[in-house]
Amino acid sequence: MATSGFEIVYDEEVASHLAAIEPRYHGLIRQGIEQQLRHQPAIATRNRKPLRQPAPSGATWEMRCGRDNRFRIFYRVDEEQRVRVLAIGVKRRNRLWIGGREIER
Repeated sequence: MATSGFEIVYDEEVASHLAAIEPRYHGLIRQGIEQQLRHQPAIATRNRKPLRQPAPSGATWEMRCGRDNRFRIFYRVDEEQRVRVLAIGVKRRNRLWIGGREIER
């Protein structure tokens, strides 16, 4: 039986993270998540990398998407073929904003 790939689950906080991002980018972000995380989300690529230390949200991976890779999606891969999206942020120069707040990294 062929698998349809990984299930993608969003944490509750992600809705507030998206609310802080202009709505015109929401489709682009969702499309990036579908394209990059549905199959082989735990393999490093040019736009996906494992985090050296887990993020405060519990994320162990970071994905970049959008023009100039300005959007950051933080996630972890569960053993049950599930990708849990834990945070979505915007990179502005060398600063990361999640939910309208600057995050120290």
